[in-house]
Order: sequence, then C-alpha cells, then structure tokens
Amino acid sequence: MPPSAPAVADRQTSFGQMFTDRVRATPTREAFRYPSGGDWSSLTWAQTQDRVFAISAGLIGLGIKPEERVAIICSTRIEWILSDLGIMCAGAATTTIYPTTAAEDVAYVTFDSGSRIVIVEDQTQVDKVKSKLADLPDLFKIIVIDGVGDSDLVITLAELEKHGRELLASSPALVTEAIAAIRPDSLATLIYTSGTTGKPKGVRLLHSSWTYEGWAVEKMNILDDSDVQYLWLPLSHVFGKVLLAVQLRLGFSTAVDGNLDRIVENLAVVKPTFMAGAPRIFEKVRAKVMLTAQGEGGLKTKIFNWAFTIGHEVSRRTLAGESVPATLKLQHGVAQKLVFAKVQARLGGRIRFFVSGSAALSRPVAQWYAAVGMPLVEGYGLSETSAATFVGRPDDLVFGTVGPPLTGTEVKIAEDGEILVRGPGVMSGYHNLPDVTAEVLDADGWFCTGDIGKMVDGKLMVTDRKKDLIKTSGGKYIAPQKIEILFKAISPYASQIVVHGEGRNFVSALITVDADAITDWAKTNGLEGKSYAELTKAPQVRDLIDGQVQELNSKLERWETIKKFEILPKDLTIEDGSITPSLKVRRKTVEQQNMSLLNSLYKN
Repeated sequence: MPPSAPAVADRQTSFGQMFTDRVRATPTREAFRYPSGGDWSSLTWAQTQDRVFAISAGLIGLGIKPEERVAIICSTRIEWILSDLGIMCAGAATTTIYPTTAAEDVAYVTFDSGSRIVIVEDQTQVDKVKSKLADLPDLFKIIVIDGVGDSDLVITLAELEKHGRELLASSPALVTEAIAAIRPDSLATLIYTSGTTGKPKGVRLLHSSWTYEGWAVEKMNILDDSDVQYLWLPLSHVFGKVLLAVQLRLGFSTAVDGNLDRIVENLAVVKPTFMAGAPRIFEKVRAKVMLTAQGEGGLKTKIFNWAFTIGHEVSRRTLAGESVPATLKLQHGVAQKLVFAKVQARLGGRIRFFVSGSAALSRPVAQWYAAVGMPLVEGYGLSETSAATFVGRPDDLVFGTVGPPLTGTEVKIAEDGEILVRGPGVMSGYHNLPDVTAEVLDADGWFCTGDIGKMVDGKLMVTDRKKDLIKTSGGKYIAPQKIEILFKAISPYASQIVVHGEGRNFVSALITVDADAITDWAKTNGLEGKSYAELTKAPQVRDLIDGQVQELNSKLERWETIKKFEILPKDLTIEDGSITPSLKVRRKTVEQQNMSLLNSLYKN
C-alpha cells in the first residue's frame, strides 16, 4: 500500500475547507481581480464566498448529490473560478472541458464522466451540448454564463445564484454542512487529459490531492499573501487548477484573464509579482525583446548586448554562490538602468519570478530571464500527479532541471530511465478504466510518468517523453525534444518545430514561423505586405531559417542533425488539433497531417 500523506493534521480536509478557512482568515483582502467594462474589478474573499455559496446552494437545490459531476466548458475567467469553487463546496466534483473541444468530444467527456449539469460560457457552447443531448442521458441542466435561459433545460448563472440565495435565506447552513460532509478521499475533480494521441482519459483527483498541493507549495516558502498572481492558463488544465489550490492556502490575490493576446498589456497594468505559463509564452516575449533591440541597431544594440553579457555573468556567479566583484556590480547597475529596468517595466516592474511548466523549457531561455533579473523556474508534473510534483526555487536555479520533488513526494528512476513518482498528489486512477490505471499505477502507489529523466544533486532533469524517442533505420536513438527546444532558443522567428525520423535514414523537421516576428522581419527585408502563407514560401525566409537550422546542427551529434526541413504554410493551432489547449505539440497528429510532405523529403 502507498504511504499515508504527510502531516495530515496540518492540512485541511477538502478544497471547500481550504476556501472557507481562507475567507475566515482574510475576509476583506482582495481575492480576485478581473476585466470588467474596459477596466478591472475586484472581489474580496468575503465577496467571493457570497457568490460561491450562492452557486453551491443553487446546485444543491437542483438536486446535485455528493461526488456527482458538474462539467465546466468555459475559457479562463472569474466565472470559471466561482463555478468550480461552487461545485466543490456543494460536495460535487468538477469535470473540466476545454471550450475549444468539438461537440463530439464534449459529448464523450460529458457522458464518460456522468456529468449531470454543464456550466457553459455562451450560446455557442449551449448549442454544442444541445446538439448531442440524445447521447447524454444523465444530463438534466445547462447553466449559461453569457446568454439567456429557456426556463427549462437552460438557465443562466445569475438565475442559479438567485435561486441559491433564496435557499440560503431559509437554510443558512446548507453549504457549510455540505462542506463538512466532504472527506479527504472524496472526488474533487475529473480532468480529462488533452492527450497527444487517442481518446482523453478522465484523471480522478481527490480533495486530498489539492489540499496536499497547497500545503506542499507553502512549505517551499517562496510565496505569501502579499503576492499578486497573473493567471491566464486554461483552468480546464491541471496547471491552471493547481494555482487556485495554492492561492487558497497562501491567500495571495489573483488577476485572471484568459486572453493570450492581452498578456503583456495586462502585466503592465496588473503589476503582478509572479506568473506561471507554458514555455511558448516566455519564448515569444524573449524573442520580441531581442528582435526589437536588434532592429534598433547601432549603439543601442551594442548596449543591449553588453548588458546581457554582464547580466549573464552576474547571474552565473550569484547562482554558483560566488562573490560579485565591485567593478562587475557597478557595471550591472548601469545595465539595470539602461536595459533591464525597461524590460522589467514592460512586464509590470514587480515580477519576482516566473514559473514554466506543461512542456520542456530551453536552457538559453531560462538563462536569459535570469540575466534580466526575473528568474524563470521550471516545474514538472502531469494531470495524473495534480500538476506540481517537482518545482524549482528562484534562489536555487539549476538550468535544465525542474527542481526537487515537493515535500511528501517520492521519486525513483526505473532501469529504462522512466521517472516514477509516489505521493499524495498522485491520482486515485482513471475514471472507468481500471485496467488502464493498473498499467501506470502499481499497488504500492508508484505512478509511471512516461517521461525519461535523471536526478542531478536532488533535482530532476527530464530528457524526453518515453514514447517520443525516435529510432532511425540506422539504429540510433534520438530525443526530439532536445533538438526542438534548442532550435526555438536559437531562432526568434520559429513558432514550432516537429522533429521527424522514426524508421528513416536521417532526421528531418517541419517548422512553423511566428506570425508577428516574421511580419516585422518582412518589413525591413523587401517583403512587406505579403501574407503569412506567402512569407513561408519566400526564398529569403527559407534562407533565414536555413541559417538557423545550420546553427542548430553545429550543436548536435552527426546523427541528430536536421538534413532536410520544410516550413509549413500555417502555424499549429488548437483548433486544428495540432497542439493541445495547454500548448503542447501533438507530434503524431502533426506527422499524420503532413505525411505526404514528410515522405517527399525522403525521396531520392
């Protein structure tokens, strides 16, 4: 049997208890900030509880029972958070569904989870669910956030809250009694893995998993209630969800807006102290800053490059525990004033650190952020481990690692290099899939992550996905992830790269370019006005990318080098299924979508 969770007495029983404890501790402090009418509005913890309890009571009034599932199909916004808290405080469990999910897959997840109610963002999602009602015998109510009800199947979130307040007026203890009945081993969340292949699997996460995550991150002592988080991550994904658990435990404020196009703009307004995200976001910000500096030319570019030379050396010495000579300190002060302060100000000016997760981060990108004075720490985990399993510290960065395991989590490396973890964050199993669960979770509680890695001085280094390793026809094993993250650090114009070579006699690649970066480049290289597709076919753009591929090859072993590549006429998108909503590339999907093109690269 797996070991018992550590320090149970020091942790709350449930997500609901974490929430009510937080409200009791800091009722008048800001809990959430969100866009409203062109500005930002706020909710205190007490105001948040008022809305959450109204939602909870409304759901109980509709007949939702403990551990029954209520699905949410909505983008990242304040109503997602309020609904999720309301579901769990009612003793029910949240099923998460990405708003970009097609109707067929919405029906699959809703049916497989046994969800009785679906909370949706707008009429588009209402129509999606209604189109599959015949396949959803357990579903009896749709609640819409932005839209109108029909007094029967569909009601609005505002109507649900109104009904809940009426119930609370006559039964004030309705929700607190529901929270008191929740056990640590009660189901809290069903997160369906977006997956890179096959049907999604429902990951069963218990209340004890979330209370453990909050407790374990608190033990790191890197955040407190004075912090401000900027949250844009998909809340249907475990990475976004775990940040809510941590917030309840620690009490900091969160500004929430899921619009990716507004991230940099909002950072300047919100002025957060930390933000978590996928590597692609941090790559884009870095590329934009570097390209802007290069475009200025002359003395400004020389000063920019000099500043980063100084920043890298100060960062290296500091992280190694070495002293920084007085002359270097003086130079760093000048670099801070002339360059780093401007970069920091663009991102709000108060960032203490960023957290990167969901996919591998390249070392040069992490080193760049450290040099500029905004450390970028990596974390590692999966839906099956409640996200945060390993987390680095901003004051103990070791580039290329994802930090040590959280307190209470155990790790071991199997003979084939697979990372195995055990601890309170590990799922109870896949929903309705006992045989599949048994394949990855043994009787002693060890979970097989499917990732390859090694421990380096107590910190985990992840090298690749076990299933992603490529074996060429010559028998050489190649880790594509290593090549891909290196290339994206080299090329500020690259958006995505998919390395291919399974069973082939050499390695090739499919590359997409970043629309903003390549459009700006085109303006100064005689290609202004051309469309994205036209630019991907332009000889000048191919020469640009080819030069960066050659730079990449110079850093690889001979058998790893990219012999041929193609630039795709459009970027990978969530909508076409080539990347997941958490911004991970679906390698097999991309290869299947472009197999004719790949085959052409191997013709004599």
